[in-house]
Amino acid sequence: MENKPYFCPNCRSNRVKFSVITRYTQSFIKDAVTGEVTEMAEEAPLQPEEPEIQCLVCHFSGNEMRFVKQAEREPRSAVSIQPTYS
Repeated sequence: MENKPYFCPNCRSNRVKFSVITRYTQSFIKDAVTGEVTEMAEEAPLQPEEPEIQCLVCHFSGNEMRFVKQAEREPRSAVSIQPTYS
């Protein structure tokens, strides 16, 4: 995953709450007559070409570059606020 800001291209309100979707593969052997699983291998993570990201506000998911490019199109500037207390 890139160390760049994200911005949801769907709801256009979320810049902070996301999840990364990971996928696994697991091979197994079934009995041809009963359909019962007779042997199961360990899970192995699939390495995607690009991570799939999900917005935790609207649940839209897409490749990481969609979120990065949307953040680049509509950048958020840091605002410095000086608190004044009486």
